[in-house]
Amino acid sequence: MAGNTRTETLLAQAGHYLDKETGAVVPSIQPSTTFARDEQGELYDKDRIYARDKSVNAEMAEAVLCELEAGASCKLFASGMAAATALVQTLRPGNRLVAPSVMYWSLRAWLISFCADWNIELAFYDPSDEADMDRVVKAQATDMLWVETPANPTWQVVDIKRAADLAHGVGAQLVVDSTVATPLLTRPIELGADYVFHSATKYINGHSDVVAGALITAKEDDRWAKACAIRAQHGGILGPFESWLLLRGMRTMHVRVERACENALAFAQHFEGYPGVSEVIYPGLSSHPQHEIAVRQMQGGFGGMLSIRFDGGVERTAQIIGRLKHFLRATSLGGVESLVEHRALIEGPDSPVPDDLLRFSMGIEHVGDLIQDLEQAIKAE
Repeated sequence: MAGNTRTETLLAQAGHYLDKETGAVVPSIQPSTTFARDEQGELYDKDRIYARDKSVNAEMAEAVLCELEAGASCKLFASGMAAATALVQTLRPGNRLVAPSVMYWSLRAWLISFCADWNIELAFYDPSDEADMDRVVKAQATDMLWVETPANPTWQVVDIKRAADLAHGVGAQLVVDSTVATPLLTRPIELGADYVFHSATKYINGHSDVVAGALITAKEDDRWAKACAIRAQHGGILGPFESWLLLRGMRTMHVRVERACENALAFAQHFEGYPGVSEVIYPGLSSHPQHEIAVRQMQGGFGGMLSIRFDGGVERTAQIIGRLKHFLRATSLGGVESLVEHRALIEGPDSPVPDDLLRFSMGIEHVGDLIQDLEQAIKAE
């Protein structure tokens, strides 16, 4: 953070915002799509012509995110998919992208289709196996390595510094999807990443009322310029009202994420070894295969996401999720309300996710109520 300012202060004060004309502590919404010139034909703001690439409200939120991630520049997009695909579209035919076999399902499906259409080689590695990542990256000339950590929904944790050294060693760039970790728990650029991606719909907004994506770059290089041009040309910028809501949500991100992490850890510890539970997957548990990496890489908590596998297979798992009362059965994550999803049934027959797994997004409710809810769902047989 700039000077001695701590993250919590930066967020709570919306980047130390104060309207110097009115004294307002809350930013206004500027919805104008176009910006005028004076009598001599000069723009009032030389950098602002049209809202497809310039938004006062987006820039406010971008500035806060950029500082949180210790980046050189940040751009907001109309969705997480818009942000991720803009960066991938900077690749050219003949380039090679290496990505995890377990990752955000919609992006994985798009990568397979896009790379096939554009003659970009796409290779997958097992995110739980460092040796497999090494093997796949080094098998052929690689241009981009994509890492998601923790990886949705099986929560493998990838050593970002190691991945950065690997990528840079073969002349590739590293992209880190840090949606689940948030800038509060992990700062990938400080660990060597070239780009950080967030589905800002999730913890950054945190109220299940904005769809948004964010890219942050370590330096404003040629690839960054291309991604910015794609946003402008495709009209992928986040709208003024959505940007305003996003910044509003960011003002409580530190307290929301802290509570979600506390709830997730308590929930995971309670159900590890619980009758009828075959496995609890959470980076904060010492039983997690990459727990030591998580301890080293995640500061202040291990995230609000976990998954639980149940005895009895897919049929019993489906019965358990159907009996939950406090957890809402819904897609997405990172909101103040707790959600649960049966990922394999949602993703379909090609899903690599075990069919006895439920994914939990822990909200900010009283964790005792959430624990009692799953207990009754397990026991009501």
